[in-house]
Amino acid sequence: MKGHLTPRQIVAELDKYIIGQDKAKKMVAIALRNRWRRQAVRDEIRQEIMPNNIILIGPTGVGKTEIARRLANLAGAPFVKVEASKFTEVGYVGRDVESMVRDLVELSVQMVKKENAEAVEKKAQEHTEDRILDILLPRQRGKRQAGAESDEEIEEKYNRTREKLRQQLRDGNLDSRIIEVEVPANRFPIIEVFSPQGMEELGVNFQEMFSGIMPKKQKHRKLTVGEAKRYLVQEEAAKLIDMDEVISEALDRVENSGIVFVDEIDKVADRDGGGAGPDVSREGVQRDILPIVEGCNVSTKYGMVSTDHILFLAAGAFHSVKPADLIPELQGRFPIRVEMDSLSEDDLVRILTEPKNALIKQYTALMETEGVSVTFDKGAVREVARTATQVNESSENIGARRLQTIMTTLLEEVMFEVPEKKIRQVKITKTKVQKVLKEIIEDEDLSKYIL
Repeated sequence: MKGHLTPRQIVAELDKYIIGQDKAKKMVAIALRNRWRRQAVRDEIRQEIMPNNIILIGPTGVGKTEIARRLANLAGAPFVKVEASKFTEVGYVGRDVESMVRDLVELSVQMVKKENAEAVEKKAQEHTEDRILDILLPRQRGKRQAGAESDEEIEEKYNRTREKLRQQLRDGNLDSRIIEVEVPANRFPIIEVFSPQGMEELGVNFQEMFSGIMPKKQKHRKLTVGEAKRYLVQEEAAKLIDMDEVISEALDRVENSGIVFVDEIDKVADRDGGGAGPDVSREGVQRDILPIVEGCNVSTKYGMVSTDHILFLAAGAFHSVKPADLIPELQGRFPIRVEMDSLSEDDLVRILTEPKNALIKQYTALMETEGVSVTFDKGAVREVARTATQVNESSENIGARRLQTIMTTLLEEVMFEVPEKKIRQVKITKTKVQKVLKEIIEDEDLSKYIL
């Protein structure tokens, strides 16, 4: 965890992106801090300390996913979001619940690989320079003629020329020159008949299997020096990375700090108690998810992974069902339940302006790329928030996501006209917001489609 943040510091970091939801932030902050605490306890009891999985209860657009995602960023942990409704009970055609762990492992491997690549980037660049210089200035082989320069003089001259070329290479003066580079030939293209998705579910990678059997074949490609630099840096970095260490570290991160966010958990709750649906048993899906959350070993193409200490965050609106409608065993594996607050008009005003990624900041930055200054006065911000609240109350409540649709509708004409009309300044006022949105809000049928 980055700097082993205290719960209060974790909440402060979440506050930069998420407005309100103080109770939820507090609970996830404690859960994250407990992960570090567990790593610090003595070995005998460490394995016995299980994560306190959390269910976040609240309508869409109140910040459930954002809290989970930002939490993972703070922890520097592998994070994957899955939707419970996309899973199917074993025996039905569909996505296997174990795939959530395989996705987490794959993401963790890529995360560690990227970190290691950044650590060896300088060395990889040096190796890349040497390879390109060998192509641009190959050594002359052959017998030295009588009266010609000595071997030492030839070597000294070669080195001087090479260093001059190296400087030109670093300055980008040679980027447009064409050179011939050896690249691996792809001898085994993906064949659809193997059904790659199905094989992935089993943790099998046919391309890797076949590439290990046959020797790698090289082919020559003509590239500019600029293109060759980008390609060869990646190739050299891959040579410098120890994949065994990468996989070992990635699996350790998954098992000890991985976070799985299971969204729409309420969609597989059995409200009728009958357990059967038109296509799949909701209770069956829950029973398939249960062992993953309880703790089991999952087979992946990188090896076995234990899910005992993965932190599971579940979320759902729970409009027509209650957490108590989940099977008792699954309820027991989510001991902490946090009810998220619905967003008020004041909350929406703050969401528009305060977070680091606030919508108004995003649209302002987008328009700055066209040399246009967009400003919103306080009345305009309040009117956007009031409109969003009104539409949420009169139709489906989608929380803060409503702001995105309203802002897009509000600025549609401006974003369309700006490049050609050479507008340099746009001021959004309360009157302008009311004028643009009035007809849409009054026409309820139209508002259902647009807002």
